[in-house]
Amino acid sequence: MEPYQEKISIKAWAEEDRPREKLSSQGRRALTDAELIAILIGSGSRTETAVELSKRILHHYGNDLNKLGKASVIELSKFKGIGEAKAISIIAALEIGRRRNDTESKAPEKINSSRDSYNVMRRHLMDLGHEEFWIILLNQGGKVISTELISKGGLTGTVADPKIIFGVALQRQAVSIILSHNHPSGTLRPSQLDIDLTKKIASAGRMLEINVLDHIIFTNEGFYSFADEGIM
Repeated sequence: MEPYQEKISIKAWAEEDRPREKLSSQGRRALTDAELIAILIGSGSRTETAVELSKRILHHYGNDLNKLGKASVIELSKFKGIGEAKAISIIAALEIGRRRNDTESKAPEKINSSRDSYNVMRRHLMDLGHEEFWIILLNQGGKVISTELISKGGLTGTVADPKIIFGVALQRQAVSIILSHNHPSGTLRPSQLDIDLTKKIASAGRMLEINVLDHIIFTNEGFYSFADEGIM
């Protein structure tokens, strides 16, 4: 049985370990990443303050908030001193930050390039640990009608049914569509399955007079465009 770990409130910490007071007196930019996370955690243990615990968590993720932002509740809960509630608080705070960034860098309303397609899909596909297949629906002028999730998969793949894709496109009266799915592994090159699926969907689109303009493979570091590579 583990020894009893007494919780220590922020008020009981040494003055230099009180991030709330530091934020109040010096402003939010004066705090380190660990101190900001410590405010979310709220308490440490008998042997470790919340700041120390936060430093330990950040160290595990290479002091990279983007990597921390990909962690699941189960994964964070494995750290001694982090229960489900604290894990959820960390994930929620990082998600708010991500959404704020998405709001400040507003996605384009009209698609003029593969980069525009990538930026449209950022809020949907960034930091996912599994594959998802989406389509961007466009009107006659190339403006975005909507983005639609077609399917979710595992770590290595997902299934995109052309009947579902064009059913959605016809329902929304789209003139053209752009396909997009992510590679959680970070690999930008398409698999043979990706290539075959793209050709199949593009062929079906020609029959229905719905132009398939591109297929974007999404990773956190960049993207691969079938149209840019001339293989549509």
